Amino acid sequence: MNRLIPYLSNHLIGVTVMALLLKTVLVTLISFHAPVTTWYDVVLLIIGPLGTIMLFVGISFLFTRLMRPWLLITAYVIVTGLLYANVLYYRFYIDFVTVPVLFQLSNVGGLGPSTVELLSPWDPFLVLDLILIIYLMKRKRKHHTPFYTPNKKSYTFTAFATIAITFALALMQTPYLLKVDYDRELLVTSLGLYNYQFVNIATSIKVPIEKAMADEGEAKAANKKLTRTEEEETDLFGVAEDKNVIIISLESTQGFVIDEDVNGESITPFMNELIEDSFYFSNIYDQTAQGKTSDAEFMISTGLYPLPSGSAFVRYPKNTYQSLPKILQEAGGYQAYSFHANDRTFWNREEMYTALGYEEFFSKRDYKVTEENSVNYGLKDIPFYEQSMEMLKDLPEPYLAKFLMLTNHFPFLLEEEDQFIDKANTDLEVVNRYMTTVRYEDEALKRFFELLKEANMYEDNIFVIYGDHYGISKQYEEGVHQFLDEKDTPLNHLALQRIPLIIHVPGQEGREIDITGGQIDIRATLLHLLGVDDRNNMSLSRNLLTRSGDHPVVFRDGGFVTENYAYIERGCYNREQEKKVSQSKCTPYLKQARDELRISDHLIQRDLLRFLE
Repeated sequence: MNRLIPYLSNHLIGVTVMALLLKTVLVTLISFHAPVTTWYDVVLLIIGPLGTIMLFVGISFLFTRLMRPWLLITAYVIVTGLLYANVLYYRFYIDFVTVPVLFQLSNVGGLGPSTVELLSPWDPFLVLDLILIIYLMKRKRKHHTPFYTPNKKSYTFTAFATIAITFALALMQTPYLLKVDYDRELLVTSLGLYNYQFVNIATSIKVPIEKAMADEGEAKAANKKLTRTEEEETDLFGVAEDKNVIIISLESTQGFVIDEDVNGESITPFMNELIEDSFYFSNIYDQTAQGKTSDAEFMISTGLYPLPSGSAFVRYPKNTYQSLPKILQEAGGYQAYSFHANDRTFWNREEMYTALGYEEFFSKRDYKVTEENSVNYGLKDIPFYEQSMEMLKDLPEPYLAKFLMLTNHFPFLLEEEDQFIDKANTDLEVVNRYMTTVRYEDEALKRFFELLKEANMYEDNIFVIYGDHYGISKQYEEGVHQFLDEKDTPLNHLALQRIPLIIHVPGQEGREIDITGGQIDIRATLLHLLGVDDRNNMSLSRNLLTRSGDHPVVFRDGGFVTENYAYIERGCYNREQEKKVSQSKCTPYLKQARDELRISDHLIQRDLLRFLE
C-alpha cells in the first residue's frame, strides 16, 4: 500500500481514465442491460467508451500544470454527468438522451415528483471514485510531486485508434449500423455511450444541410413512393359526415386496464360501457418516441412517424404539413381548436399548432387553476372538462376539438378524496397508484359526456378516444405482469404497448375490430368515417377498417409487429407459437419498416411538403 498510493498519485490521468471506464462498463451492463453473448460484444463493451474517455481526460494536456488538476475534475464531472443523465432517462423511457432532448428538457420534466421517483439508493456509488481522485490530487499537492502526463502524441494516437477500431468492429458486426440512427440501443451497445453521442451530434448537424439542399424533384420522388393503391370503401365511409370531431388524448393510458378490476371494482367502468356502443380497436400499438404526447398528436395530425430524436413539435414547427385540421378545413369548412390546461410553450404547442392549422389553443391561461383543483402536473381532469365546456359551447360548427388530459401522468399522484378505487396490491407502488389515476381519468371522461348531453351537444359529434403512450415503463412492468398474473416475456412486454382506441359515433352500433394497427392509423380511419378521401395527401396512415394484418406496424426503433410476427428486443418472434424464430422470417418486414421510417424522416427533416403546396 505504501508503494501503491504514490504510484496512483503519480499516474492520476490513468487512474481517472480507468475509473470512468470501469464505471461506464458496469452501468452499461447493469442499468442499460447490454447483451453480452459473443466476444465481439465483450470487446466493444470495453473499448467502446475507452477512446472517448481518453480524449475527454486528455484535454487537460493542453493547459498549464496549474490548471490540469481542475480540468481533470471538469472532465470527470462531464463524463459522469452524461452517464448519470442517461441512467435517469433510461429508467423511465428505456431510451438514451439525444442532443435534441437536451434542448427540450423542460418538456421531460424538472426536478419534481417524476425525477425523484426515478432516483435509486445506489446512485451515490457513481461518484465514489471521485473521493479517491480528490484524495490523490491533494496528496500530490501536499508532497509537491509533479503532475505526470503521458506522451501527448502516443496518448492521442491511442485514443483515436481505439475509436477507429470500435467503429470498424461495430460495422463488421452490423454493416447497416450508421443507417439506423434511430436504433439508439443498437448504437450504444455497438459503439459505446459516448461515441453514440458524437454520432447523434453529427446527425443533428447534417439534417439542416440536407434540408437546404432539398428540391421539388426529391419531393415528387417521395410522393411517388407513397402512392397507395385505391382503398376499399366500406359501409362505414361517411357515416359521421359533417359531424363535429372531438379527439380525446388519454394521458399515459395502456390497453391492459380495459375490463380489469381491483378488488372487484372496475378500473374503467365508463369506458367499458362506452365500448359496447363504439368501434373499439383492441389491437392498436403505441408508436411514440422521445416526443411522447406530442408524438401521438403529430402522428394523428400528419400521418407521419415521430422523429428518430427529439420531438417534431420542438424541432420542426415551421415546416409545411398536410395536417388533419387543414384537410378538414378544405373538405368541410372545419375550424380546429385544442384544449390543454398546461403552459402554451410545453412541447412548443403554441408555435406548432399554428403550423398544423389550429384556429385557437385554449391553454393554462384560459383556465382557473388553483392549488385546490390541481395535482401533479396541473389542473385535474374533472375541473378541466367542466371549465372547457364553457369555451366549447361558443365554437362555430363544424369544429375539430382536441382535449389533452393530464391527471394520469407519472408518478400518478392523487389526493385521497379523488380516488374512486383502491390501489392495486403489487410489489411496485407506482403500478398500484396507476390504477387510481386511470379510474379518475375514466370518471372525468364520464363527466364530460354528461356535460355534453346536458347541453344537447352530444349527438352531433364523432368521438376519437385514444391512449397517447405507455404509462408504466419497462422499469416498472414487473408490477403489471404481477397484476395480470403473467410472465415477464418479450411478447408480454409487446402486449403492454397496446393502447385503447375508441371511436364513438352516437347512434351507430358498436363492434370490436381486432386488426393490428398503430396510432398513426387513427388519421386515415377518422377521415374514412367522415367521408373524406385522403389518397392525394402524403401520409403513412392506413385505414384500420381495411388495413392488412400482414402490413407491419412500425416502431420508431425499427422494430415492428404484424398479425403473425414481431421484431422486438433484437429478436424475431412468431406470435401464434409464442417463440423466437429465424431472423429471416422478419427480414422482409424489417426492410418495409426501414423504408417507411426513412421516407417519413425525409419528408419532415427536409420539409419536402413545401414543394407540393
